[in-house]
Amino acid sequence: MLSGTPQGGIGSRPLVAGVDEAGRGPLAGPVVAAAVILCKPCPAGLADSKVLTASARAKLEATIRARCVFGIAVVDVETIDRLNIFGATMLAMTQAVARAEAALGQSIEEALIDGNLTPQGRAPGWRWPARAIVKGDAKERCISAASILAKEYRDRIMREAALTHPQYGWERNMGYGTREHVEALRTYGATPHHRRSFAPVAQLEMFA
Repeated sequence: MLSGTPQGGIGSRPLVAGVDEAGRGPLAGPVVAAAVILCKPCPAGLADSKVLTASARAKLEATIRARCVFGIAVVDVETIDRLNIFGATMLAMTQAVARAEAALGQSIEEALIDGNLTPQGRAPGWRWPARAIVKGDAKERCISAASILAKEYRDRIMREAALTHPQYGWERNMGYGTREHVEALRTYGATPHHRRSFAPVAQLEMFA
């Protein structure tokens, strides 16, 4: 499910969506963005997904999906290689907010973006007032919620990909350039899931 509507009430007026992504840095797999409009009451325990335990993230993901408005977007490796990772991330954020707004059934009035840049003027289709917040996933609960949805969704994609490509350890490294992953790349080469525009993959292919 890439979007959802809440069982509870919407907790913010004006309607604000928190937006975050997972997967800018890995050598393999898509980039995933999520947008969340918090419900009322707000789920307890929201925090940056990176500081939460796996079990806490899983519980919060279920709560957010059940009770809040959200949209999730996945941008694949081919698009990352075509646009570059920054452009692909801006596209994913745009698609995620559009899906959240469609699920909400009314206009989102502001998007809070984790980081120092927004998709405004950087992605076709972006149409919302936006504010960038550095380390926003630790400062704004709606961004924390988005970070949890994006990470959990992407991690599932990588665990599934690992079933057909077990030698790269994606169920553990989620596509990041760990020593295990890079050594497997040297031994087995790149798969269709690898980002060929990323230097470690491109350099290996040059000498393959």
